[in-house]
Amino acid sequence: MRLGLNIGYSRSQLGVDLSLVQQADRLGFHSVWTAEAYGSDAVSPLCWIAARTTRIKVGTAIMQIPARTPTLTATTALTLDQLSDGRFLLGLGVSGPQVVEGWHGVPFGKPLLRTREYVEIVRAVWRREKPLEFKGTYYEIPYTGPDATGLGKPLKSILHGRPDIPIYLAAIGPRNVALAAEIADGWLPVFFAPDRMSVWREHLEAGFRAAGGGKSLAGFDVAPTVPVMLGSDVDACRVAVKPRLALYVGGMGARGKNFYNELVTRYGYEADAKRIQDLYLGGKKEEAAAAVPDALVDEVALCGPKERIRERLPRWKSSGVTTLICGAVQPEALELMAELVL
Repeated sequence: MRLGLNIGYSRSQLGVDLSLVQQADRLGFHSVWTAEAYGSDAVSPLCWIAARTTRIKVGTAIMQIPARTPTLTATTALTLDQLSDGRFLLGLGVSGPQVVEGWHGVPFGKPLLRTREYVEIVRAVWRREKPLEFKGTYYEIPYTGPDATGLGKPLKSILHGRPDIPIYLAAIGPRNVALAAEIADGWLPVFFAPDRMSVWREHLEAGFRAAGGGKSLAGFDVAPTVPVMLGSDVDACRVAVKPRLALYVGGMGARGKNFYNELVTRYGYEADAKRIQDLYLGGKKEEAAAAVPDALVDEVALCGPKERIRERLPRWKSSGVTTLICGAVQPEALELMAELVL
């Protein structure tokens, strides 16, 4: 099992803890990942990081598919890969309806089909086998719609690069997970519970079967982001993790359309998920965080003193995780994870 570091996205002010990233680089971490929601983007901080590190791979977890054309994403990936000497990892995701329609101003539509078309175009750009032409439900290249000039022509990327830059998909819904297993090189799950791999296995296997060619977990990177909070007081460590869980389970989506709420419901926390959402959408964010069960935190995070984390870590190793991406802000937590894993 390898280690990664997720630095997330900005709050009201953007700051990158470069010393933490460089520590991960020195310790031999496999990768560092940035994110985007509707504030800081994932690409700009990654350029900053790539210029100030030497070995660690740099990935997006994730670049939002509705925010960019697939051709721009393809050339951005080529650019970053070459500037970082081949260290780039492309993590993609569709986000949710509130962000897609409310922020990017495009229809949410059919995310599985959009993702499939997007990845196909990105890979075609990288291969440069011929000028790009694509006609799908979401993307038409060259564009020939009713308002087209008629002047569009198939083109090939001027920039040559690796045709096999790894692609990761963020997915937690059953069909999305199957799609990731089918068309991607890796999977970026959030709130992954290692003891519940059975929730995912049949969908992963369905995707591998659809891909054919003997594809399996053996050649597929399972790379969850796992909150890591080191401290002598287990309860205090859990309290530090709960607001993020409450935000996603309670506020990242609407009633009846919250993928994270659905996930923890599948984990068996249906009543808790409803209560967290009711509180969060009612403006009671602190109460929503307090309503997150300790048991749920322990399923998806590593919290507490060194000995407790050491005791709980094997379940992550045995579950099939190949890259454990640490959601950590403590230098001592990175030191501990490197000691236990690398």
